[in-house]
Amino acid sequence: MPRQYPLEKYRDIGIIAHIDAGKTTVSERILFYTGISHKIGEVHTGDTVMDWMEQERERGITITAAATTCYWTPTYLGAQVSANNNSNKRENEYRVNIIDTPGHIDFTVEVQRSLRVLDGGVVVFDGVAGVEPQSETVWRQADKYKVPRICFVNKLDRMGADFEKVLQSIRDRLHPKPAVLQWPIGLEEKFEGIIDLLKQQAFYFEGEHGEQIIPKEIPADFKKLAEEKRRKLVELIAETDDNLLHRYLEGQEIGFEDLKKALRQACLKGELIPVLCGSALKNKGVQLLLDAVVDYLPSPLDLPDVKGFNPENQKEEIRAPKDDQPFAALAFKIAADPFVGSLTYFRVYSGILKKGSYLLNANKNSQERIGRILRMHANHREELEEICAGDLGAFVGLKNTTTGDTLCDPSQPVILEKIVFPEPVISIRIEPKTKADQEKMSLALHRLQEEDPTFKVVGDPDTGETIIWGMGELHLEIIVDRMKREFGVEGNVGRPQVAYKETVVGTAEAEGRYIRQSGGRGQYGHVWLKVEPLERGKGFEFVNAIRGGTIPSEFIPAVEKGVKEAMDKGVLAGYPFVDTQVSLYDGSFHEVDSSEAAFKIAGSIAFQEAAKRAKTILLEPMMKVQVITPPDFLGEVNGDLNARRGKIEALTERIGINVIDVKVPLAEMFGYATNIRSMTQGRGSFTMEFNSYEEVPNNITQQIAEGKK
Repeated sequence: MPRQYPLEKYRDIGIIAHIDAGKTTVSERILFYTGISHKIGEVHTGDTVMDWMEQERERGITITAAATTCYWTPTYLGAQVSANNNSNKRENEYRVNIIDTPGHIDFTVEVQRSLRVLDGGVVVFDGVAGVEPQSETVWRQADKYKVPRICFVNKLDRMGADFEKVLQSIRDRLHPKPAVLQWPIGLEEKFEGIIDLLKQQAFYFEGEHGEQIIPKEIPADFKKLAEEKRRKLVELIAETDDNLLHRYLEGQEIGFEDLKKALRQACLKGELIPVLCGSALKNKGVQLLLDAVVDYLPSPLDLPDVKGFNPENQKEEIRAPKDDQPFAALAFKIAADPFVGSLTYFRVYSGILKKGSYLLNANKNSQERIGRILRMHANHREELEEICAGDLGAFVGLKNTTTGDTLCDPSQPVILEKIVFPEPVISIRIEPKTKADQEKMSLALHRLQEEDPTFKVVGDPDTGETIIWGMGELHLEIIVDRMKREFGVEGNVGRPQVAYKETVVGTAEAEGRYIRQSGGRGQYGHVWLKVEPLERGKGFEFVNAIRGGTIPSEFIPAVEKGVKEAMDKGVLAGYPFVDTQVSLYDGSFHEVDSSEAAFKIAGSIAFQEAAKRAKTILLEPMMKVQVITPPDFLGEVNGDLNARRGKIEALTERIGINVIDVKVPLAEMFGYATNIRSMTQGRGSFTMEFNSYEEVPNNITQQIAEGKK
């Protein structure tokens, strides 16, 4: 089957934003205007296509990233296309693969893995709140993966909407050069339409769902403003292109197509960020957003070829987005499906794959047979015979593939860059309600762990209990809820625990000796280690400083292994060690009795002794919290945050509310959702995300150590 759409007509995009900025509402409008759904789903009525999980519909939030494919003919071609035949429609049509991601920080894994495989992003902002904490987080994640993006300022019909203020917050906190392409005609209940500044044309949206786009003259009272804003926009675009700048300075008029082309190049390089506006709920501006996706976001051909390495010889390999290249795809998500079993979502970077072929999982060095290839539309699916470069799809029932694995042509192996996920910060103990559920629970937890790399299950060797780790209270609450609904297992859960860490603040040296004589062959391991602190976030570093063969090189990995095992259980309160450098600089060995096991134990003994001498401190996760409260309750909310060891960083006012930016230890934030509601008569809210690890005050370290022991 020949390729239906050339690669330059592909757009692989993600919709990303802070919680409640309107991502899912924008996605639902896109599905409606592109003809994928014939009815608009609404978050508040619980009938959305993209939020299909029961928990998503009940809570009105997105939990998993949903993928879908739609087709769009730009509106400026729409009129001439409809008059022509269908083949011409295909000629001007673009294929848009969309991932709608969650906004809640507990589900940050969904945003990270989506950004890793997408070519472009649409960042949605609330027209009242502007840049919010999670907007900054997703922006930084997009920077990390160098994803070109456009901004859509949504909810301009809301009370308190302020387009200029949102633009200023984008300039101050995200990008110094937003290229403002549109200006709203009126705000709040007077928001009527949009001015396209490049075309100097006003657009109004009529019909039951705003499907008719009516171009009109710019209203007289907006003419002067529109001309001024266009002049600034043209200047901004001209600065990115020497040829245009020369023409601009000579006073020549620059045509629409030239400006559009230069802006596209600047957007792909990240020099300018196009900004659009509208109200998805009121059906205004979404079609023009789709036009901008086509005009300014990259096709797979606009981006550098993807790089990886050959697992056999470690040499760099490059895969271009072409059908005649060897097949290479990255698995970015595993999902349990009640109808077909395990689904592996993937992005194809090069080549073509036919149903029934064999692929190599290059990370695990194992073969996988591809029985069924699906194209996903949220939780609906369409069977495919083959899939090509640039596509997103899903395989059914792969045995060994996990998130971040590369699937490739067995004759041309390649490993693409993996996805790195944050460590979980919170844990709870869980046990099945009945003995009969024991096996079902471990199976359910194993399946959920396969799906979500930020969810971890560990057994406590001392008590035999099962402990589950996640990114926040909501994350673990959803996991326990999914266990009950999808796997029919009910669990009793304990109180949440914080992921404390230990580290050293001084430098110390210690000796580790493990010598045993028991008739016959004995055990002999003897090492000298030095421990010293590393910068926050650096993890662990092992330095082999042995000179002159005082310890044979084959025993050195065993010493490192012993140190790592000792680091798992700290000396202060039994928490894992981080940000520590350990140097092995001396020791001795016995020709006959030395063994790897003896050196491993010696390394472990020396590390524990050195850590005690070097002064160990406890670190705790600090959260970046934004609290929104009516002014009447500001004093009480502030006092409560201070009592929770919060450090207030900023206090700002918006219409009718106060916004407090504060850093608070995670340990003090359990149950805060209930507290903030009771303090503010149900009118306050907050968002929270992980910020950094910081030292725990002495008096609290004492309490934690005693409680732990």
